[in-house]
Amino acid sequence: MAKHDPHLDLLFHALSDPTRRMMLNRLAKGSAAVSELAGPTGLRLPTVLRHLSVLEEAGLIDSQKDGRVRSCAFQPKALAPMRDWLEEQRVVWEGRLDRLDGYVMTLMKEREK
Repeated sequence: MAKHDPHLDLLFHALSDPTRRMMLNRLAKGSAAVSELAGPTGLRLPTVLRHLSVLEEAGLIDSQKDGRVRSCAFQPKALAPMRDWLEEQRVVWEGRLDRLDGYVMTLMKEREK
């Protein structure tokens, strides 16, 4: 397992903000124009564009311009490195907890004697 993965940092950073998570939730339903994504946030367009650029930099969305309309689409495959890392962490921590449980059970048995 790599000690430092810059791509994971980008993914976690992108998902750390509730506004960006809200945008991804909306995009999970299908592509949307930037104006549609901006509406519920109450943020000004430059701020929304910055949020979208963070998502795009992490590979979580793609955007395209058709005339004057910029649309964004969610790229769920970009979550794979994060999913893999979390699975590695789950295995490590389950192993640690199993060893702790074994140790506690051994202590309990010794006290019963």
